[in-house]
Amino acid sequence: MNNEIEIQNKIQLFENSKIRSVWDSENEKWYFSVVDVIAVLTESPNPRKYWSVLKTRLKSEGSQLATNCSQLKMLASDGKMYKTDCMTTEQLLRLIQSIPSPKAEPFKLWLAKIGSDFLDEAIDPELYQTKPQNITQHIKNIYEDEELEESRTCKNYLQVQTEGTNE
Repeated sequence: MNNEIEIQNKIQLFENSKIRSVWDSENEKWYFSVVDVIAVLTESPNPRKYWSVLKTRLKSEGSQLATNCSQLKMLASDGKMYKTDCMTTEQLLRLIQSIPSPKAEPFKLWLAKIGSDFLDEAIDPELYQTKPQNITQHIKNIYEDEELEESRTCKNYLQVQTEGTNE
């Protein structure tokens, strides 16, 4: 991502823990701070160290996950903007598989809720001050990027009541 792309920093809450996130309007994707996610999942006193060790392990196993994460500027606790490793929803779902945590499933549901909230905007775009075309384009991009499978999320037919001999 380059600097000209409109980027919106936002704090998301998972079980009262802050997860820094960035919305990339050009690619229509959320990016989440990897260190924040690891802190929530592991409750590690040093999530940066945990991520460093995990990144090394993933690279040694030949995983591209750590290599493909983006570095984006996010607001730090000192109020300054620093580059931090970030991942998309799809990348995070893969990362979570590498972290043994009882919070993994609730976290996946939380990620799905963020996506669901965006889809709710499609139902009432005026409420969210956007146009239906923007939402349609965003949903199309989700399918193209294979974040969701269209065949699993769209109905190809409508059920009708059987009447008499009609089926």
